[in-house]
Amino acid sequence: MGGDYGPRCTVPACLDSLKKNPALHIHLVGQQEAIEQELLLYPKADTSRLTLHFATESIAMDAVPSAVLRHHADTSMGVALELVNSGHAQAVVSAGNTGALMGLSKLILKMIPGIVRPAIMTAIPTRTGKSHLLDLGANVNCTAEHLYQFALLGALTTEAAGLRRPKVALLNVGREQIKGNSQVKEAHELLKGLSSINYIGYIEGDDIFAGVADVVVCDGFVGNILLKATEGLAQMIGGRIRQELGRGIRAGLLAWLAAPVWRALQKDLAPERYNGAGMLGLNGIVIKSHGGAKREAFQYAIKAAVQAIEEDLPSYLQQHLHPLLEKCDGEKAACIE
Repeated sequence: MGGDYGPRCTVPACLDSLKKNPALHIHLVGQQEAIEQELLLYPKADTSRLTLHFATESIAMDAVPSAVLRHHADTSMGVALELVNSGHAQAVVSAGNTGALMGLSKLILKMIPGIVRPAIMTAIPTRTGKSHLLDLGANVNCTAEHLYQFALLGALTTEAAGLRRPKVALLNVGREQIKGNSQVKEAHELLKGLSSINYIGYIEGDDIFAGVADVVVCDGFVGNILLKATEGLAQMIGGRIRQELGRGIRAGLLAWLAAPVWRALQKDLAPERYNGAGMLGLNGIVIKSHGGAKREAFQYAIKAAVQAIEEDLPSYLQQHLHPLLEKCDGEKAACIE
């Protein structure tokens, strides 16, 4: 029940999701009083497919992950992950502390054999549709092996979603072979001879929104800054357009004429539609919602979890990763953390 809004967001979002998807069953985990008080606001809601699990503790957004790992048993995040680990649930959706979620997920669900670290991936809008970006902050410092594994995870996850031979690229400061730090160059060498995925080489930042690649790989430091800068830019552009269209009669007429296009663009680019980032590489499905997500945005995170369940994503990844990870081991003896 984490995030900026807690039960005020998650409870109505869960009820909305249950109404839209009759096959869905939700286990809602959190502090009893907070959940029950919020449910009282929706007396007509169908709660027959909503199971409540109560935890006495919650993890603060600024909590230190190492401390959380020692005292997680009765936290809502820990209880939710144990429900997946025990088979009572198939996915976890959380808007809580990202570091704590990653640490507890590794501790409770464990990693897919051969994968060193989980990576956070989400879709972002582009000129041609959407692209998938990882890592978004789970791993600030990455080795070449991490980047190589992120590329595999991103390619296979988008394939599981139905995209045939997705184009995979490493984000770099230039397309030339001499550009980039040692980790990026080394990851490039590992990937370029791999025929199992459609690796297209380096791309630059301005290529992302042109839709040059379907999967864009970078370390979590770069990815998190890129994602948040993108969100801020989208908000600024939207605000400036509304401001300009509200100036004077001529601008008002232009706004009226452009309204259908503007509404369609707003709908397609709305940040809410892209909420719900997958933590890839785990023996289970974990979806990270934006901490500031509101009711509609959290529904998209739940929808992302349902899609991953339908794709049986962890099994798909395990099945296809093994021969690709052997490539790394065979080519580079130092390919370990």
